[in-house]
Amino acid sequence: MNHPLTPIADASARGPIPPPLQGLPLLRLGMRPFYLGAAAFAAISVPWWVAAALGVIAVPTALPPMLWHAHEMLFGFASAVIVGFLLSAGKAWTGLTVARGPALGGLAVLWLAARLAAVTTPYAVYAVLDVLLLPLVAALLGAVLLRAGNRRNLPLVALLVLLALANAAFHLACLDLIEMPAIRALHAALALIVLIASVMGGRVIPAFTMGATPGLKLRSTPRLEIVVLATSAVALALWVLAPPGPWGVIAFGAAAAAHAMRLSGWQSQVTRGRPILWILHVSYAWVPIGFALLALAQAGLIAPSAGIHALAVGAIGGLIIGMMTRTARGHTGRPLRVTAIEVTAYVLVLAAAVLRALVPLAAPQPAVLIAAATAWSTAFLLYLWVFAPWLTSTRLDGKDG
Repeated sequence: MNHPLTPIADASARGPIPPPLQGLPLLRLGMRPFYLGAAAFAAISVPWWVAAALGVIAVPTALPPMLWHAHEMLFGFASAVIVGFLLSAGKAWTGLTVARGPALGGLAVLWLAARLAAVTTPYAVYAVLDVLLLPLVAALLGAVLLRAGNRRNLPLVALLVLLALANAAFHLACLDLIEMPAIRALHAALALIVLIASVMGGRVIPAFTMGATPGLKLRSTPRLEIVVLATSAVALALWVLAPPGPWGVIAFGAAAAAHAMRLSGWQSQVTRGRPILWILHVSYAWVPIGFALLALAQAGLIAPSAGIHALAVGAIGGLIIGMMTRTARGHTGRPLRVTAIEVTAYVLVLAAAVLRALVPLAAPQPAVLIAAATAWSTAFLLYLWVFAPWLTSTRLDGKDG
């Protein structure tokens, strides 16, 4: 009896065999080391600062504890996430690698060295190490964008350069090499990060919402987008450069209204039941809240701290935890569906924003500060628990990245 032979598939019919993966998984994509570093730093540094603020321990730095805390949350935490995101997004935008392997490892070590230098070395050493990272990343990303002809994203490089200049101004002021309040440079840095979040939020939040909602069409209004960014830039510039006054009240009020109108067009109600989406919408809502609070501060009705923390903890912190979970899941080959642990982290960051920005308006007590720090730190410890194993190992689908 003749038996049919089982055909052996031609290897060429399956397409080219992908090249073997190279290097440590941790150094294959920018978000891997920088997301992990930022989360660990967020979990450690905030409780440390609160303990110092309450006189329990000391922060061994030449800076006053408040300036150290504000600077490190902007340039140690938020900037690390921005760097990790942009190094990874640059590859997606252009198909070209911005930094990986030893080059990426060098950038991550430089970031870590600056964080350690802040509490272990003379101030000048810390300042030099700290100012190097952002210009290097801006140069690397700008070169890749230009080589690929991707000019649409060059404004983000310009914002990185401005952020680097704000950081340099802070250190020069602290070293008494220029005459300006160091806190003004930190306000400028926060303003720039808010603008980066506004630009990126306007791109990704509607796109992610439409992608997860069949049939949903969100149409941006070019005129509204211009008004959102223009009013934000004017309001933040007045806050940084001019004394409080009626023009600041008007500018922040207009910017708050423009952001609220923008958010209302994104149909946030469709994200109910989808935590990976609603965290972005709820976090973005803190932008108009923060601007409205800063308008009240410009009028002398409340302290600026409420608006600053609404933007820093609610908007930036919330968008960061949302984007860190979403992009890390996507770039490790996992489904874009979060677990109860990640949802808990979302709720904790938002609770920290309420406790730090709004509750002190009625009850400015040390217990509130401790509760906010505990919620914040726990959120990022939960992130590390879930994502550290994923970000230090090969993608689930075996692909590079």
